[in-house]
Amino acid sequence: MTVLVTGGTGFVGTHVVAALLRAGHRVRVLARPGRQPELPGVEEFVVGDVTDAATVARAVRGVEYVLHAASVYSFDSRRRAETRRVNARGTAVVLEAARRAGVACTVHVSTFGALLPAPGRVVGPDSPVGAARETYLASKAEAERIARWHQRDGSPVVIVYPPALLGPDDPRLGDQTGRLRAVLRGFMPIWPTGGFPIGDVRDTAALLAGLLTSEGSGRVFGPGRYVSTRDYVRTVREVTGRSLPTLFLPARAMLPAAAMTDVLQRVWPWHIPAEYGACYVCACDSRVDPLPAALGIEPRPFADTLADTVRWLHRAGLVSSRQVGTLAAPVPVA
Repeated sequence: MTVLVTGGTGFVGTHVVAALLRAGHRVRVLARPGRQPELPGVEEFVVGDVTDAATVARAVRGVEYVLHAASVYSFDSRRRAETRRVNARGTAVVLEAARRAGVACTVHVSTFGALLPAPGRVVGPDSPVGAARETYLASKAEAERIARWHQRDGSPVVIVYPPALLGPDDPRLGDQTGRLRAVLRGFMPIWPTGGFPIGDVRDTAALLAGLLTSEGSGRVFGPGRYVSTRDYVRTVREVTGRSLPTLFLPARAMLPAAAMTDVLQRVWPWHIPAEYGACYVCACDSRVDPLPAALGIEPRPFADTLADTVRWLHRAGLVSSRQVGTLAAPVPVA
């Protein structure tokens, strides 16, 4: 089968493309100009933007399945306009084009954050769309409403809610990977309390690749586990052997200061790893309603995911040997 992957050059997209190719599928990637990296096995690139209807219509022509993973995943307040445009309008354009082309199934990559704040701090397939005011979460909530409209209207759309994701080989050093790097570099000595669901990008990629052949509709949560911020930092300490002194403050009490940081970030040229959106997610402290492992995919241990991510950051030259601690030692060969 032929699959169009939007966002195929991003963190989730590159892993899904690799999974689809391993399964023997033909992959077409829609990528913005200048973002056509070497993706071994990909023979078709359509250059353009997901918000351009003519480009997207050309991209979906002749494919059986569409995976819509294109998204701006960032709490950086400097990217507000781009985030709203790509996440909301891009979803509307792609899902409408797929519908008009009569594809067998479109998988829309949402996020658990699209359902925040959640009643009772638990999200599940029937949770209402969230009403957060933070730009990224609001844009994904708007995209969620669009995807659910297509489902109600009978389109074969599957909505997937990945948790926060870590793992190796992040081509653009996204939000979660960048935050872990900031921790290792000592830039995050203060954390909010609370927590959030987190998983491995490789597990989510396997789920997304498998769902494309479902040819139906529905809502599925990606594999992952709830991790408190205290457990997150504790696990970083354990896998690296570093002390990483950290002060934990109540997340809701930190929100006003985080909001002021977002205002400052709009004029400050360097990234400040203390975004309002990240603090807000921790303050929501939401868990995913326990569900059977979709497609039999059991989430791998968080410590393994974190260690693999840290090792990749080191191999990529993004952190020093001192910053990764004991993980800088070569992995013994059995």
